[in-house]
Amino acid sequence: MGYLRAFTREMDGWSRNIKLFFLANILYQIGTGMFGVLYNLYIQGLGYDDAMNGRVVSFQSFATALMFVPIGIWGDRTSRKKILVLGALLSGVAFILRSFSSGESALLGFAVFTGLFASFFQVLSIPFLAENVTTANRLKMFSYFSSLGLASQVIGSLGGGVFADALKSLGFANLPSLRTVLILGGAATLAAFIPMLFVRENNDLATAQVKQEPGNSPAKEPTVSPTGEITRGAAEDSRMIARFVAAQLLIGLGSGLVVPYLNLYFTNRFSISLSLMSLLISLGQVMTIVSMLIGPSLASRVGQVRAVVIFQMLSLPFLLLTGFTNGFLIAAVSFLFRQALMNAANPIQSAIMIDRVSDKRRGIANSLTQTAFMLGWATMGPVQSYLVTTYGTYWGYAITFSMTGCLYTAASLLYYFMFRGTSRKTLHEKRRLQM
Repeated sequence: MGYLRAFTREMDGWSRNIKLFFLANILYQIGTGMFGVLYNLYIQGLGYDDAMNGRVVSFQSFATALMFVPIGIWGDRTSRKKILVLGALLSGVAFILRSFSSGESALLGFAVFTGLFASFFQVLSIPFLAENVTTANRLKMFSYFSSLGLASQVIGSLGGGVFADALKSLGFANLPSLRTVLILGGAATLAAFIPMLFVRENNDLATAQVKQEPGNSPAKEPTVSPTGEITRGAAEDSRMIARFVAAQLLIGLGSGLVVPYLNLYFTNRFSISLSLMSLLISLGQVMTIVSMLIGPSLASRVGQVRAVVIFQMLSLPFLLLTGFTNGFLIAAVSFLFRQALMNAANPIQSAIMIDRVSDKRRGIANSLTQTAFMLGWATMGPVQSYLVTTYGTYWGYAITFSMTGCLYTAASLLYYFMFRGTSRKTLHEKRRLQM
């Protein structure tokens, strides 16, 4: 309670832009939470098999990946606010249209439509937030942003599952109950554009962060901005971005084998109800919220890069235990810890990337890393569906969870060896340039 009171007092001091942006993200995530937890069950309810779910995930992921780079470049060159307004508006419309679709062509077509506009929020949220907060507060604000977003997904996913079951108890058939909840989720996402309309255009901080002293050459020598942030040239940024892309591709490949199908894993292997499945997914997000809030404390003690690797490596035993157990209670507890530990590193990774890439290239940096991640999701959908349909709900999932563990291990080791010396080098540069 003391922490909540301190957080409330701190929130009172946030800028108007930050408060409106957080409100927009809350609405957006409530809608996506409802949709994410129920839509593949809706596809099953239409009579399609797991292979169709794999195709839908792949089509949507490829469409999102294709838009990441154009949106990143567009956001770096124009108003990020206007793009975010458009993304919320069109994402909500896409969700509502998907709720009425039943034919294979329509399901795949609207998956592409949704994927195109989902990229807007995914790519530009972190750069938009970065330009509205000071460098010293970024890690904390990224943690708050991710935590509140996940809390909103908890509301959406848990509320969606419970509401769907409530409609069934009132006499609704399975398909109409799912469709009703999906429409509500689409409406919540659509409403996210309203707070964004009142956000003021404010690029003063971002301009200050990339401002150079006369006579300095950004392509040859890093400089320190008035806020204390290092601004590097294009070559250094490109090398740094390539490292983030390589690590994120491995994470995306591993995640794409497991994460989109966790609700199917629990309902297929353990035959649990929609309410229990939604509760479990929501509890996983609650655990992640707590771990994200303690993430900055760990990062301050061991360093940001080591904190990322520690969180990811600690999640691996729980991942494998989830994939191989036949006991629901063991699977549920293991899932909760895996979910919390793996996702706790996300805001720290965002802070690492933002700190090491110049503001004028942050949009393209975030878009390229998101592209790498989504390409992993897109390519692994058919692989996952093949393994589960071929080897069944036990060995199929056991194999996919094991493959994910190997990919996560490789990604964590690569991340550590690529970035372990970067923080020390950055601090040395800053001190040298301030002398």
